[in-house]
Amino acid sequence: MEAAVITAVGIDVSKSKSTVAVRRPGGEIVLRPFEVHHTNSDLKKLASTLKKLGGDIRIVMEHTSTYWRPIALTLKEADFFVSVVNAMLIHDFSDNTIRKLKTDRADALKIANYALTFWDTLPPFNNEEETRLLLKMQSRANERITATATALRNGLIALADQTFPGVA
Repeated sequence: MEAAVITAVGIDVSKSKSTVAVRRPGGEIVLRPFEVHHTNSDLKKLASTLKKLGGDIRIVMEHTSTYWRPIALTLKEADFFVSVVNAMLIHDFSDNTIRKLKTDRADALKIANYALTFWDTLPPFNNEEETRLLLKMQSRANERITATATALRNGLIALADQTFPGVA
């Protein structure tokens, strides 16, 4: 019985585009790092390109602000295993390189190496986590708005006390 080919996809996420690297065990680079813009057509093309590779594919990306969401959702809908990992875990991961490169291509390859190293323990991305994160963001926004409204109300009361002392 032949073992399934495993392929790791590392995505270095940026604001309007991401860099994608595809690797297999043994240092084999399946696809050289390339850029994907965060448009529907480019993301669907990425999903199609990855489907053609076949085998067991796991996609890993850093949890970078909210920029990772469209990519993760598109690839999850295309039935890929997607894992969104805390950026500090990948930053602290050593892939035994001598040179300290800091480019999007090098980062994407490092993320793919991370995926190969932690293949069996990668946490899967799920939509429930997405809902929790959205609720958390909305809760924080509500807290900021409430704090601002309270500060403005207190400022108005203080101004009214100075302008018309003893009225209230």
